[in-house]
Amino acid sequence: MLIHSGYLPGCIGRITQLHANHYAMQSGFGVEFEAKVATELGRFCRGFDAVRDGLWLAVEGGQVLGSIAIDGTHAGEKGAHLRWFIVSDELRGSGVGSHLLRAALRFCSDRNYRRIYLWTFDQLHAARHLYEKHGFVLARSQRGSRWGTQVNEQLFVSSEA
Repeated sequence: MLIHSGYLPGCIGRITQLHANHYAMQSGFGVEFEAKVATELGRFCRGFDAVRDGLWLAVEGGQVLGSIAIDGTHAGEKGAHLRWFIVSDELRGSGVGSHLLRAALRFCSDRNYRRIYLWTFDQLHAARHLYEKHGFVLARSQRGSRWGTQVNEQLFVSSEA
């Protein structure tokens, strides 16, 4: 398993596919969610600035099997935004997710990002455990449909960068 830093051709489509497949099966998310991931990830990659932003890909056999990103666009005002964190079903539980998360947190620390935040929802128990293990705390919970389906959205924050 290789952890690649930065864009690779095809990664936008592959990260979108990983999200779409996983969340369709687990949570019933559909086209609105997939289109949101593809649109926002594409916009992030087009505007990527290596000084403020980070993207890490778990790659095996030439295929992207996991990802995580830090969007530092508003790091000074709102904090660094942790996004597109996913690991393929076959790698879940192997430690790859922890490795990706540590890479993102090191990046934030190196850039003196004092606050990191992420949005998730309450059905992702393993992810929540991983976030809390790395210093994130639940700051807010609310009913919402930011991903196209009504869920209990959760905002996690960390000032441990």
